[in-house]
Amino acid sequence: MNVVYLSPGFPAEMPLFVRGLAEVGAKVFGVGDQPAAALPIEARQALSDYLQVRSLSDEDGIVAEVRRWLRGRSVDRVECSWERLMYLAARLRAEFGVPGMNVEQTAVVRDKERMKEAVERAGLRVPRHGRARTRHEAWAVAEHVGYPAIIKPIDGAGSQNTFRCNDAAEFEAALQKTREVVEVSVEEYIEGEELTYDTVCAGGRILFENVSWYRPKPMILAQNAWISMQNIVLKDIHADFPRPGVELGHGVLKALGFEYGFTHMEWFRTASGEAVFGEIGGRPPGARLVHAMNYAYDIDLFRGWAEAVCYGKLSQDTSPKYNASMIFKRAQGPGSVVREHRGLRELLARYGEHIATIELTPIGEPKRDWRKVVVGDGWVVVRHPDLQLTLQMSEAFVQDLTVVAG
Repeated sequence: MNVVYLSPGFPAEMPLFVRGLAEVGAKVFGVGDQPAAALPIEARQALSDYLQVRSLSDEDGIVAEVRRWLRGRSVDRVECSWERLMYLAARLRAEFGVPGMNVEQTAVVRDKERMKEAVERAGLRVPRHGRARTRHEAWAVAEHVGYPAIIKPIDGAGSQNTFRCNDAAEFEAALQKTREVVEVSVEEYIEGEELTYDTVCAGGRILFENVSWYRPKPMILAQNAWISMQNIVLKDIHADFPRPGVELGHGVLKALGFEYGFTHMEWFRTASGEAVFGEIGGRPPGARLVHAMNYAYDIDLFRGWAEAVCYGKLSQDTSPKYNASMIFKRAQGPGSVVREHRGLRELLARYGEHIATIELTPIGEPKRDWRKVVVGDGWVVVRHPDLQLTLQMSEAFVQDLTVVAG
């Protein structure tokens, strides 16, 4: 099994997917813009060969260069776990005639308006929405959508350049902030909890599924430096709280024709229990959520994903063992260097057996810019079969642990 993997060294989780492919017996041929010597050691050890290209944005040049580089070697899969390179991956799949998302499917999941239109045609609930390329179009969509409204890039990722607008004045301010964005999506703001529905698929079959709960919503996190976000992997995805999103997710996957690899859908649960589609990516979730799922299920999804895309199966036991909460910490204080992990010793004494991992910025190292690094100054994972106990422990790490910068 020969697999071309795009950008094996960046972002941070990519070497883990490369390692997973190698562990299931694939020969992995990496393509990236980093020098081979700069790749993380985990990626270097797992790669069978590596091609450094001048620029990952030159799709035509890369397709031709990869073809020349692999001359005489077959290609069975082309994989990419980074949203930015999904179009390139689709073009390479077409070039080599291998399974996976094609260019048209990729266009749908990269364009938030086409995505919502496809889901809406399947009879599934989406926010009121519209595309805008000009100020006039944006104001017309806002009049249809009403307030509060969300404005965000058509092909954006995460919460970058995404704004909630409660009235016309805030909408005008958001238009000013996004004036360099070529196309935006304007949509209804959905009041409710925000969750995910994540899967690993092969041949159109769901081999693994997961629901996680964002506390608070990512948009709130992006606007407040002091907040510790919690990503909570729920053990019982068929309980009343997450079940509507699982049913919605099944419908979305069918509507969009997903077949292989990870999917990551975000959805909203309203106070009435309705599930409303947010968006979906044909890729794994970011922000270490795959790690959190690993701790909840006691499995290795980097390897499990690799087995699914290469051989159409996931042989690990995917039954959930725990609820798991990943808590992200941001350094507080006027300084630029981490000086203390205040409260950590007491929390370790109180919850030690239920703490799966702790990875915080070490004392003496510079604090990270919370506006640029989603994981902030590190994270803690707590887990327990009982959801309420998991939530209690998670809140304790939110309230009682402070990464102090001085």
